[in-house]
Amino acid sequence: MTTCEPRDGDRNMRLEEALQFLKGPDFLPAESQPAQVECNSDASGLHFRFPTPRPCEFAANNVVHGRLYRCAERWQERPVIVLLHGGMDFPNHRFLFPLIARRCNRAGFNAATLELPYHFQRHPRQLKRLVYLQFAELMAQAVAVVRALIGWLLGEGCPAVALWGVSLGAWLAGLAACRDARLASVVMTASPARMNNLLFSVELVVGRRSREMLLGRRAAYDALDTTPLNLNSSQPVIPRENILLIEGMYDLCVSSGPIELWQTWGRPEIWRLPHGHISVGSQLIPGLRDRVLRWLASRLDALAPRTRQTIFLPN
Repeated sequence: MTTCEPRDGDRNMRLEEALQFLKGPDFLPAESQPAQVECNSDASGLHFRFPTPRPCEFAANNVVHGRLYRCAERWQERPVIVLLHGGMDFPNHRFLFPLIARRCNRAGFNAATLELPYHFQRHPRQLKRLVYLQFAELMAQAVAVVRALIGWLLGEGCPAVALWGVSLGAWLAGLAACRDARLASVVMTASPARMNNLLFSVELVVGRRSREMLLGRRAAYDALDTTPLNLNSSQPVIPRENILLIEGMYDLCVSSGPIELWQTWGRPEIWRLPHGHISVGSQLIPGLRDRVLRWLASRLDALAPRTRQTIFLPN
């Protein structure tokens, strides 16, 4: 599943409430307070947590869990790359992101990872499925959490923060880039631009019953695409030269999302790769991770010149 989508079967998916919330001022407010981060007390200092700036009725979802991979020395003097996972993408988050984070460290950057709302430890056991209103709240909570972390990192002295998101994480990075001018750069891998991108290939990849259920969502998705969830309806508040789109040319999950954004956002840099959603999203294409880090370094190092010696960490 590309995103944590609402599942049908409920008699009341609360679509009208979701539309009202998404079109109101509370969806993505202008103000953002720094996170109240609490780091663990062991020697590694790797894990951290903080209360979500947008609490809900589920206690498990109200605590944000993350990891901060610091550079070996004077980490506050180096930029941070925040890695945002895809919908229900535990393998990337748990196993691949730590490898990417260590590569970030070797390149002279801090890295951070987060568990998005309603994912992993934050998923309430009593919640069986998301209705549209909860999906809208998930998106709002996730952007608020990312912005709160940005505020904390900048407050600690880090000179710049970049986002590198995959699938759902890329969608959220795009929403943040349209609201938060503090961001130095954004990399969006296999990102949908709007809800209906998710229905493009439904006839090719699902069975009859599931296909009928998904196609029954089209009217609801059309309505949701009239809100700020649709990235095509907004413009980034950071320079387009600091935005990188990565598209899988054979991606059947988010269809034309990256190309749509490339067109509506004034043609930022885009890499079109002959891969599908899983391979481009898992960053397993040879050389892709290092290529992205070189692209980010060319932007971040301009904001934070390196000290005499860069400390590299082993895997």
